[in-house]
Amino acid sequence: MAKEQILRPWFLDLVPALVILLAAAHVIALGYWIYRLATDRRAQSQRGKFH
Repeated sequence: MAKEQILRPWFLDLVPALVILLAAAHVIALGYWIYRLATDRRAQSQRGKFH
C-alpha cells in the first residue's frame, strides 16, 4: 500500500514567513524609535541654548 500524503492547511505554511516578517517589522520600528529619540533630544538641547 502506498503511503498517504498528509495535507496541511495552507496557512500553516505561512506561519514561519509571518514570524520573520513581524520580527523584521519590530526591529525596523525599534530602530526608528531610537532614531527619533536621538534627534528629538538634540533638538531640545539646541532649543534650550537659545533662551
